Amino acid sequence: MKKLYMKQKVFSLSGKFTVKDQLENDIYFVEGSFLQIPKTFTIMNTTRDEVALITKKVFSFLPVFFVEVDGKEAITIKKEFTFFKPRYTIDAAGIEVQGNWWDMDFQIMQHGVMIGNVSKRWFTWGDSYEVEIFDEAMEAVIIALVVAIDCVKADQGVSSGADSM
Repeated sequence: MKKLYMKQKVFSLSGKFTVKDQLENDIYFVEGSFLQIPKTFTIMNTTRDEVALITKKVFSFLPVFFVEVDGKEAITIKKEFTFFKPRYTIDAAGIEVQGNWWDMDFQIMQHGVMIGNVSKRWFTWGDSYEVEIFDEAMEAVIIALVVAIDCVKADQGVSSGADSM
């Protein structure tokens, strides 16, 4: 099992942050596009090679996020039409999320086997998450999924703020 930690910078306009290991070494770098359409987040390894790309679909009635890992579309996250609580579906080959992913406390399953676990760290400045990886071959997919879910949450927060004005 491998543990990684994500901590977003609270006031970062571009959405730059790192994913660290238990010794606080940078393992992945995440960079969001600033004032760019479509909005994207690029996940890079320590040699700055792109391992995943998250893109928000432009001109759709409800938000849709596409996640590519190693150049192949791996995950799609779509908002469903509801009147009350926001609801999203995660479409990925054999991968499902169980638990409360809206509060960043969930397990990532592949064909019924847990490959990752995510839990929010409380009492920290900004959003911090502990990501346990049980299948290291799926590490990039797991990290991309966690970043994508965080993007969805941030997007929902922005749209909720706009709706309340």
